[in-house]
Amino acid sequence: MPSTLTDKYNRIHNYMRISITDRCNLRCTYCMPEEGMKFLPNEQLMTDDEIVQIVRVAAQLGIRKIRLTGGEPLLRPNVVNLVQKLSQIEGIEDLALTTNGLLLANMAADLKSAGLKRVNISMDSLKPERFKQMTRGGNLQRVLDAVERCAAVGLTPLKLNVVLMRGFNDDEWDDFIQYTIDHPIIVRFIEYMPIGGRQQGWKRDYISLEERLKGSRWHEQAIPVDKPRHGGPAAYYRLPDAKGQFGLIHPVSDHFCDTCNRLRITADGYVKPCLYWSDEFHLRHHIGDDAKLAEVLIRSLEAKPLNHEMAYELSGQSLSHQPTTRTMSQIGG
Repeated sequence: MPSTLTDKYNRIHNYMRISITDRCNLRCTYCMPEEGMKFLPNEQLMTDDEIVQIVRVAAQLGIRKIRLTGGEPLLRPNVVNLVQKLSQIEGIEDLALTTNGLLLANMAADLKSAGLKRVNISMDSLKPERFKQMTRGGNLQRVLDAVERCAAVGLTPLKLNVVLMRGFNDDEWDDFIQYTIDHPIIVRFIEYMPIGGRQQGWKRDYISLEERLKGSRWHEQAIPVDKPRHGGPAAYYRLPDAKGQFGLIHPVSDHFCDTCNRLRITADGYVKPCLYWSDEFHLRHHIGDDAKLAEVLIRSLEAKPLNHEMAYELSGQSLSHQPTTRTMSQIGG
């Protein structure tokens, strides 16, 4: 069935990211404050049945790929059962999950058996102490153990997400690229984005990925390669004879809005047509009415602008819309 989720710029939407909790067991510096986070009470979170109904309707409209996010999605009770239910929905061809990896090693086999296809793991440093500092308490070895476990049970291709921040971890660029030589893993560098009212500190910590690539000792050896299946918006490279690859996701310096194919569902049941802007449409209110859910999903695309204008924050240009005040953990990334 062709997708009916097409916006006024003729972008076809077949990908939905769903935050299944706003809670997290880390406090990463680019994602949420160290203290003072107010999480949603349980009754405001979507139930498993509500998520399943939304995905079933979305699949009828042409959604083919689902990614579960958070917060930390593995904190959600009975997440394996939810994965199993979603994997059985007709029309869903790819079911993936993004996690910080702390709980993943013990759950990987069950998630794979339940129907999960792939995992992206956030890992912003290869140095244990720095990792602990950037995540405010994370244990790097637990994440590395999860990487090995995912490879063992077949949750592949495995991607590591690295949010690059000037003065924090940009000096590990070459270390991460070297990691791809001996490991069949895709490392994806992601530009730091000004989400959730972080504009002032963001300007100080932002660094362009193209700038960093040109300063890399691997720059001349990096060979552009075709995107892997489900490669997303990244531009991919490989070092000669490397087992893995690395990719650049640059939403700020070279936005890919013209090919955007995704909608986001927040943990409390709102659809966001764009990560950056404040526009939201309440889905949960219409649970039980498939026709109305479909109407809201289609109508949300009418509010989707041509692009997000994140780069305007660097130059001080005025914005055409109101940026979201939700943090990345509240939106689902």
